[in-house]
Amino acid sequence: MTEEASSGVRLEWGAASQTLRGETVCGDAWLVQPFAGGTLAAAIDGLGHGEEAAYASGTARALLQEHPHEPLAALFRRCHAALLTTRGAVISLACFRAAGLEWVGVGNVEGLLLRAGPGLEPASESIMLHSGLVGMNLPTLHLSLSALAPGDTLILTTDGIRNDFPRRLVLSDRPQQAAERICARYAKGTDDALVLVVRYLGPS
Repeated sequence: MTEEASSGVRLEWGAASQTLRGETVCGDAWLVQPFAGGTLAAAIDGLGHGEEAAYASGTARALLQEHPHEPLAALFRRCHAALLTTRGAVISLACFRAAGLEWVGVGNVEGLLLRAGPGLEPASESIMLHSGLVGMNLPTLHLSLSALAPGDTLILTTDGIRNDFPRRLVLSDRPQQAAERICARYAKGTDDALVLVVRYLGPS
């Protein structure tokens, strides 16, 4: 899907997920939500799997969808308060604005920003992850801000995905194709799995 409305940025994204065998619902959730001045992207992994994990991730997703314009630290606090009576979740958030990408995670939802331009250093950046569990122990957050150039691609993956997927695969494919291929080839099969791929196309 491509979005280039009033958010100030043009993005293309795709997502794919895999439910743990034997379960009827996936405990992982994702969101790409534009707002005036930016777009929020999120990957959420409810603790464990099954209906309780899906409830936790769905609760966090609904809150993020309702308040995408708020600072990332405030969004984590909102989610933490809402998840206190649930299993909790690990979450990574990324906000795309004209000024760049602001991103941070709590738990083990991995994030990788791949640079499209040849010879750029560094060729990739990783999300700053903080130990903790949203809904149980929320750490003090230190956010990162990364510059963006057209073609740069963000990949968020839950821990049901192995992190050894070829980076060239992501940059050569459209985001939906990349998400589907990574999920199909690199899902561990021992947990729910989710891949969200967001490509920055430039300012709107």
